[in-house]
Amino acid sequence: MTGHVALVTGANQGIGAAVAQALAARGDAVLLTFLAMPPESHRPDPTMPARYAADRARNAQEIVEKIRYNGGTAAAIEADLTDPAAGPRLFDKAERALGGPVDILVNNASGWLGDSFAAHEKDTFGRPLTPVTADGFDHQFAVDARAPALLIAEFARRHVARGATWGRIVGLISGSPQGFPGEASYGAAKAAHENYMMTAASELAQLGVTANLVKPPITDTGWINDEVARYADDDPHWLGVAQPDEVAEVITWLTSDAARRITGHRIDMR
Repeated sequence: MTGHVALVTGANQGIGAAVAQALAARGDAVLLTFLAMPPESHRPDPTMPARYAADRARNAQEIVEKIRYNGGTAAAIEADLTDPAAGPRLFDKAERALGGPVDILVNNASGWLGDSFAAHEKDTFGRPLTPVTADGFDHQFAVDARAPALLIAEFARRHVARGATWGRIVGLISGSPQGFPGEASYGAAKAAHENYMMTAASELAQLGVTANLVKPPITDTGWINDEVARYADDDPHWLGVAQPDEVAEVITWLTSDAARRITGHRIDMR
């Protein structure tokens, strides 16, 4: 399968970078979006490996160069997804740089923060927590709920306008219907993302678009410390720490022709 154009958000590191490389290796042209976060923007967190902040601070050019070196087609653009006007610019950029309309959308970017209703300063793994606030809510929902919804809407609008009959949307989520202690706003925003995706699956199915969700396992995107690794190894719910490539394999399959009859599903990885 070749000739498709993919838009992958949050693709300068971690799962997004792995997805972009996997899609390009399959023959898809990929636009990688990113927002470089300077190390000083992170709250002091002695539990976080140093490379995590460094990875989040870089642009996506290194990933683009890897893709091109391996014979693939890719471009990158920095985008602040809290800006409601970002969506059309990203789709326009993909069409100009990659020569075709976007027919694969992977909503991976996250504005994660740890917040809580309880008066705890740290979570189970020693990471700093803040109270739930209006500012935290606005930021978390802007990136993890509103941005995916607007990107899906732009994807659908352009799909209908050109009379397309093939499309794939994948969203990455976290948390559970029982809530997400220590990550209250993050879990709530991901729940909203999930609901938007299920609506998209129903409304876009007859247009040839599938929409599915992936809940990654505990994945080493740079934030895993020794305590988290031990937890992943010891808790029977998990199968140890996963690598981004393992998540990318599932997402790549969901965007393939082989998954043409899979829509409206949430795949919980362990």
